[in-house]
Amino acid sequence: MDTILHATPLYATPGNPIPGDPVAGFFKGHRGVMLRYAIFRCEQPARGTVVLLHGRNETIEKYFETIRDLNAAGLWVATYDFRGQGGSQRLLKNTRKGHVHRFSDYLRDLDIFLQQIVLPDTRLPFFLLAHSTGGLVALAAAPRLANRIERMVLMSPFVGLGGQKLSPKNIYRLSALMSFTGFGRMCLTADEPIKPFDGNPLTSDQRRFERNNAIFAAHPEFALGPPTARWLYEAQKTIAKVSDPKHLASITVPTVIVAPGNDPIVPFAFPEKLSQYFRAGQLVPVPGARHEILHERDRYRAQALAAFHAFIPGGDENPEEEATGKDSEMLEVQTLEE
Repeated sequence: MDTILHATPLYATPGNPIPGDPVAGFFKGHRGVMLRYAIFRCEQPARGTVVLLHGRNETIEKYFETIRDLNAAGLWVATYDFRGQGGSQRLLKNTRKGHVHRFSDYLRDLDIFLQQIVLPDTRLPFFLLAHSTGGLVALAAAPRLANRIERMVLMSPFVGLGGQKLSPKNIYRLSALMSFTGFGRMCLTADEPIKPFDGNPLTSDQRRFERNNAIFAAHPEFALGPPTARWLYEAQKTIAKVSDPKHLASITVPTVIVAPGNDPIVPFAFPEKLSQYFRAGQLVPVPGARHEILHERDRYRAQALAAFHAFIPGGDENPEEEATGKDSEMLEVQTLEE
């Protein structure tokens, strides 16, 4: 097994301490790309292991709070930075560009991670929790995960693209043209500095927004700029694949999709449409939440976590009813208090 262990390849920042005493290091992904990973163990007997997949331009450090919550619930967490981002090996000389050669590279990395890290070093059963691009990776890989992953929960899965000047169809055409004419490593938009909290599409929680930005301020080597044309082409091609009813019918892993109602990046209409053809999937809407629901205000984040815990073993078999039942009552009380 090609792994390299390090004492401290994880980094704490103010208000964002490292959970527990994790095992962390690097493993060789597809074609030898070095990927940074970590395993976080809980103190009590484990109920299983959560495989946590991030979104684009995210790092292990960004999920310390969620990892701490999962550990407190008796779950180990195994996670890694996707190729080309975070603390993993970059794919271009310009390390600010978010790039991938083939989207299937992400799937092969996940296979290697499950086989070489998760299976021998963590506790059964295995569950998958994914956000945004991680959710798209999970959906693409899902038909071959049936014998390894018990259940999946996808937060704001990247199954459609909103909030752009060009339509998704025109973005696809332009990115495909650039990819096939030797300009796939170019970006369609300019690299911009970190945007302010006001008007951001990610979260309405200023504390968590600033905490996450502080990670990139302390470690700018982790941050990405815009995606390349190749990344956009590969992602949209994969979105079309996973949205095909035949692909969705081939997924047998029970799945919950948690969809924020105020998400300009992946508008609610996209996961809602996908769920109509997804026999193994259930849709849990969270009205008012923005894209990064695990980094949202407590009132929204609590609903997402409630859906997750209701669906994981020992919980309710109907997470949508759980999340929209007693949690909606809690939300009504909070709204009145505000």
